Amino acid sequence: MKQKIALYICHCGTNISATVDCEELTRFASTLPGVKAARDYRYLCSDPGQDLIKKDINDLSINRVVVAACSPRMHEVTFRNTVSSEGLNPYCLNIANIREQCSWVHKNKEEATEKAKLLLRAAVARVLRSLKGRTASSLQQRIPFSGLQWKSL
Repeated sequence: MKQKIALYICHCGTNISATVDCEELTRFASTLPGVKAARDYRYLCSDPGQDLIKKDINDLSINRVVVAACSPRMHEVTFRNTVSSEGLNPYCLNIANIREQCSWVHKNKEEATEKAKLLLRAAVARVLRSLKGRTASSLQQRIPFSGLQWKSL
């Protein structure tokens, strides 16, 4: 199956857009391999932002998603649930942390934008090689109990 990537850049209000040129990043993202849609949005974690992702997944037959936003610690579950709700494997999502790694550590907008481009290129490369979720049965382990007797867990 050919990968069709949608890439979204969040402004995070002005947290990101004050230091990173989100429009330039969107233009750059549209040139990356496999990217079929590149969009920027003011608050991607909001309900309308998530609806934009859902709509693109359905309308454009997207099967990979990259979100350039804040730390995955903040909204990874949000975005994984968003793509999962539309039937996409949640491991076909990658988040590029451009807030903490670009916007918050650079004062120069051009430098921050160039670094964000590198993170986007890496995120797209990663999502092209997405992992599949697997379940594994646990092996029965044995530990010494009272120093003399073995007891199964």
